[in-house]
Amino acid sequence: MERQELEAKMIELVAIAFKKDAADITMETSFKNDLGGASVQMVALVSEIENELDAVIMLADASQCATVGELTDLVEEEL
Repeated sequence: MERQELEAKMIELVAIAFKKDAADITMETSFKNDLGGASVQMVALVSEIENELDAVIMLADASQCATVGELTDLVEEEL
């Protein structure tokens, strides 16, 4: 999967998990500051990543990511 495709998919998954408009999410979007990063939503996001992208991401690792871009980097390493 190309990086651009992965970024678009990650934005889509983040939008679904956090119930936000995908148009408002970028690679610089902060989980804590911009999305109000509740742990329940991060659990849902990690589950969606595993289902949609077939990448195994540890919740603890995902929770350490400050931005959508950092999480995308993590996912990219697992693909």
